[in-house]
Amino acid sequence: MTDRAASPIIERRQCAVSASLSGSDLSPLLQRIYANRNVQSPDEVTYSLTKLIDYRLLKDCEKAADIIAQAIIDNKSILVIGDYDVDGATSTTVVLKALQSFGHTHCDHLVPNRFDFGYGLSPEIVEVAHQQRPDLIITVDNGISSIAGVEAANRFDIPVVITDHHLAGDELPQAAAIVNPNQPGCDFPSKCIAGVGVAFYLMLAVRASLRSQDWFSDRTEPNMAELLDLVALGTVADVVPLDANNRIMVDQGLRRIRADKCCAGIKALLTVAGKNFVSCSAQDFGFVIGPRLNAAGRLEDMSIGIACLLSTDRSQAMELAKMLDDINKQRRNIEADMLAQANALVDELLSELADEDSEMRLSLCLYQKSWHEGVVGLLASRLKDRLHRPVIAFALSEISEQAIIKGSARSIPGLHIRDVLDRVDRHYPEMIIKFGGHAMAAGLSIQEKDFEAFQQAMEWAVSEIIDEDSLQHTIITDGETTADELTLNNAEMLRYAGPWGQHFLEPAFDDNFEVIDWRIVGEKHLKMQLRKKDSDAVIDAIAFNKTDDDLPQGGDVHAVYRMDVNEFRGNKKLQLIVSHLQACD
Repeated sequence: MTDRAASPIIERRQCAVSASLSGSDLSPLLQRIYANRNVQSPDEVTYSLTKLIDYRLLKDCEKAADIIAQAIIDNKSILVIGDYDVDGATSTTVVLKALQSFGHTHCDHLVPNRFDFGYGLSPEIVEVAHQQRPDLIITVDNGISSIAGVEAANRFDIPVVITDHHLAGDELPQAAAIVNPNQPGCDFPSKCIAGVGVAFYLMLAVRASLRSQDWFSDRTEPNMAELLDLVALGTVADVVPLDANNRIMVDQGLRRIRADKCCAGIKALLTVAGKNFVSCSAQDFGFVIGPRLNAAGRLEDMSIGIACLLSTDRSQAMELAKMLDDINKQRRNIEADMLAQANALVDELLSELADEDSEMRLSLCLYQKSWHEGVVGLLASRLKDRLHRPVIAFALSEISEQAIIKGSARSIPGLHIRDVLDRVDRHYPEMIIKFGGHAMAAGLSIQEKDFEAFQQAMEWAVSEIIDEDSLQHTIITDGETTADELTLNNAEMLRYAGPWGQHFLEPAFDDNFEVIDWRIVGEKHLKMQLRKKDSDAVIDAIAFNKTDDDLPQGGDVHAVYRMDVNEFRGNKKLQLIVSHLQACD
């Protein structure tokens, strides 16, 4: 049995360019790329804040805003309870900064440490919150499934306003108000907004409520656009689909960063990573800032990340950013060890399947007692990319004294992983202790003794839902480029033409090249010099986490790549980032 991910199908988008696009000032290359993403008019990629969806379409948003506004007017104590990922950290920061900009200083935050309390507004974290005597709790990026947590808060007479974006279950918490586009009866059209986007929208509504009560008659009314750098970061880092509404917020946030109008924490995180804020792109959120913030929540405490984002002092922000960078290096080492172990298990499985001439499993569930609970999500993602199968990686929970294991699931296009877990839960009601998540990612807890039974249940549930086409790994590209299109100017244009992200993917191309030269750099990356068949120009290229074993024999390759700008000591040069190599067909 061979590794299926080694031989994907390359499929080129072939969408017609509309008359509106072809008659615009956009370059033919960009017209083609936008058309391939179903853009019909240049107006769709003109990201004005006036085009944002009205917050009043969010169910109970105005009700929640009035509750918060009254708490501000009465100088009540407000406690924000967030999540330990980037979306949660940025959501927490957005609400705290907004409250402070409204003139309210009687506010604080609490983020559950995943190793002590787990996710969300649990009864245990409410017990901790109660010790701070808050008059109001606002959840951000969590709460829609916190039935018991809200009950606990209600017993303490602490009203709860929930802001979340995760899918709602059959029962909703008895909160004072719930703001979530994915709750029943909500007509907000952007169902894929991130938690930080929901929090931002609620703060817009709070400002409007305060304005209607003349709160700003003797105060400066804040410009809420100043929070969009944080909204952009959380949106991209949470890998939500970049629909038109999300792209507006991300684009506006990126513009603020490039104009040096971002918070000190974001600028510091870019600096420690060796990135210039002037050229910041959405990809930097996902691959530069996001991992450094997430590392704190995975290994230690997200309060470090929130402190960095909240900081108004540049030297303090730099100190915190350096701490986050060090934690991220530690995270990478742990992940590398776990990935080596997991790949060995997968290799053994594939070898057994080959010997037995059996079919590849539809899903993969792995568990090792030594694995780190905070890193299993990354592990599942890496294995999912390799096998093109839904993967759940489990680690022993550090919270419970019982033998409970916590799993992090990552899925493939065409398979809604939360629906799979829901099917398992309905068919085997005693097996999953709790679960939640999205279409592409989810989390769950089971008893250690049920791991093998869960593997079988998962395989059954996937078989009930999956179709054969979803099991074939397909790489979608924007087709080939001409030699004249492979330029530094086009690489720079494409960097800022997005923002690119989930469901609005960064442009990728595929072409035949002659390999002029190659070498291994950094022990695990393949550096090449390539030449297109119809050109004399030699182009630098790099394939990360690939070696000469990935180079087809014969000197010619078919490569999937994106254009990038390689900047070194002030000099810029076109470089191709190669994601896939195979023999020329």
